[in-house]
Amino acid sequence: MNKKITIAIDGFSSTGKSTVAKELAKSLGYIYVDSGAMYRAVTLFAMKQNFVGADFFDLASLSEKLSSIDLSFELNKDTGNADMYLNGMNVENEIRTLEVSNLVSKVAAASVVRKKLVSIQKDIGKNKGVVMDGRDIGTVVFTDAELKIFMNASADTRAKRRYKELLDKGQDVSYDAIYENVVERDRLDSTRKDSPLVRAEDAIEIDNSNLTREEQFEIILKLVKERSS
Repeated sequence: MNKKITIAIDGFSSTGKSTVAKELAKSLGYIYVDSGAMYRAVTLFAMKQNFVGADFFDLASLSEKLSSIDLSFELNKDTGNADMYLNGMNVENEIRTLEVSNLVSKVAAASVVRKKLVSIQKDIGKNKGVVMDGRDIGTVVFTDAELKIFMNASADTRAKRRYKELLDKGQDVSYDAIYENVVERDRLDSTRKDSPLVRAEDAIEIDNSNLTREEQFEIILKLVKERSS
C-alpha cells in the first residue's frame, strides 16, 4: 500500500492551484486545504471592520482582533467542496469577489497574519495525507513535503480564466480590471518581505498555459504515485 505524503502546490494567482489540489485530494482520499481562502477570509474580516481599504490598512487594529477570528472548512454537500467559514458563517462566495482580491495581498503580507495562519496550516498537515495550495506552502509551511509543485501561466491566460469564473458567478467585472489585478498581485506576492512567492528549489514547475485540466491532473497524479510508492 502506498504511503501517505504531503503535497505542496504553490504558484501565481489564477493558475488553477485550488482546482487541481481539490481533484487530487478527492482522488487520493487526502485532506484538502485552500490556504488562499484563509487569507481571503481574514481580508474579508478586516474589510467588514473597516481595517483595510484601497488606500489604508490599520494593521494594529487587525492584529488586536486576530485572536477573535475563527477559521474552518466545512463540506458543502451540494458542490462536494470544502467551503470557508469565518466565525461560523459561510463566506465562500464573499471571499471570491474582486474587492477581496484587490486587498488580499496587502493583508497577506503582514507578518502577524502569516504567523497565525501558517501555525494553523502546519497543525492541519502534521499527519500527512494532505494537499495544500498557496504561495508559500513548499517554502515555509511544508518545507519537507515529499512533492512540491510550482504552477505558472501567462498573465493573459490567468486573467481570462479569472474573468470567465467571475462572470459565471454573475459578478459585474471587466477583463482589464481583472488583468490589472493579476499583474499587481504577482508584483505584491513576489516582492513582500515575509514569505514572498518563489519556487522552492526542489519544486517541479508546471506551466499550464496550454494544458487542459485533465492533462495537468494526469501529470501531477503520476508524480504523486512516484513519490508515494
